[in-house]
Amino acid sequence: MKQHVDLLHGPVLPSLSKLALPIMATSLIQMAYNLTDMIWIGRIGSDAVAAVGAAGMYMWLSGGIAALARMGGQVNTAHALGAGHLEEASKFASNAFLLTAFSGILYGIICALFSVPLIGFFKLNQMHVITDARIYLQITCGFVVFSFFNQVFTGLFTAVGNSSCTFLATTAGLLVNIVLDPLLIFGIGPFPRLHVMGAAIATVIAQFIVTLIFCLYAAKDTVLFRKEYMSLHPDSSYLKPILKIGFPTSIQSLMFTSISMVIARLVAGYGDAAVAVQKVGSQIESISWMTADGFAAAVNAFIAQNHGAGFYARIRRGYRAAMAIVLIWGVFCTLLLIMCPAPIFRIFITEEAVLPMGIDYLMILGVSQLFMSVEITTAGAFSGYGQTIPPSIISIVFTAVRIPLAMVLVRTPLALNGIWWSITISSILKGVFLLIWFLVYLRKEMCYNK
Repeated sequence: MKQHVDLLHGPVLPSLSKLALPIMATSLIQMAYNLTDMIWIGRIGSDAVAAVGAAGMYMWLSGGIAALARMGGQVNTAHALGAGHLEEASKFASNAFLLTAFSGILYGIICALFSVPLIGFFKLNQMHVITDARIYLQITCGFVVFSFFNQVFTGLFTAVGNSSCTFLATTAGLLVNIVLDPLLIFGIGPFPRLHVMGAAIATVIAQFIVTLIFCLYAAKDTVLFRKEYMSLHPDSSYLKPILKIGFPTSIQSLMFTSISMVIARLVAGYGDAAVAVQKVGSQIESISWMTADGFAAAVNAFIAQNHGAGFYARIRRGYRAAMAIVLIWGVFCTLLLIMCPAPIFRIFITEEAVLPMGIDYLMILGVSQLFMSVEITTAGAFSGYGQTIPPSIISIVFTAVRIPLAMVLVRTPLALNGIWWSITISSILKGVFLLIWFLVYLRKEMCYNK
């Protein structure tokens, strides 16, 4: 593949940057994709944002299920590529897709059939908000298999060192979404006025377009997606390693989202406007965590290939270079949210009654952005080694702390802000403890492989 980046030879920082920059740009495009939805939905009102926020939790939950095939496929594929085993890498890829198709279709059916109890979990206050949430859930999660495929494609193309096609495919999806959102939400021209349903339809169409573009790139690939190695029949000898590496990451993501859903239920006790604030605030906050997640994917592929090749000194240099970049980005995001909360939040919701809650959210969560970026990047480094258990343990333990901490803090004068502080405090702890754990692991690994 002409577009792939050689991660095993040459200067570390240029190689890592060449892979990371398209991934980070892709993350920014994905963030713009989500923010575009919020901007248009916010024009309907905070009630519509609350509906999308509640239903969107299940799209977020789906990411944990997709991570099973994405992470397991990406890491095993990169290890095989680093060791020069191209046929093995292709078979890992094909089995990852089979697992993705099965899990994506099953999850979609469950969400479509059980939308009433799933939305009922959040105990939303107004019937029209509940109805909109159910509609959004049935459409977006009913066709979630396209999102699943896109995530696995992204992981596999990253593993092979080709992140540019991910950027181009995601950009195309963004453009489709930008055009369709106002047309379908507000009924411009011949299109019907569909409100929240229109946003959901636009999202699914955009995801489908991205999947088609990925398929076109895969058809032209000569390294990983080779027809003579790909198979439509599952192979347990490849599925087991995928599950072994992907399972901890999947459980981590599912637990994180599940805990966040409990937190959202606590937030709902302060009214549907508070739910809208959390939804919009988390989308704004994604400027840091989605970019860090994109960079973590590059670190994952870099370390995985070099681990497969046995280039351990190069791994250490790569992690140092990555952390230097991430620290700069984390500081920038922290300053942005703390110093400019009001103008940023007004882009999405202009209701004056909601604005003070939005400002508080952004300023409090802004404190943790640096630590969150460190945690996400370090988790990617751990996963590159095939060690997905340490970041899963740290994430699950300290994310779970949010629930009792929030329940204590809301009984203080902080009230709703106590929930936001529980998120920030736990994020700081996760970043610090995971960094310490990785540095200890890295030192032991380097001593062992000298």
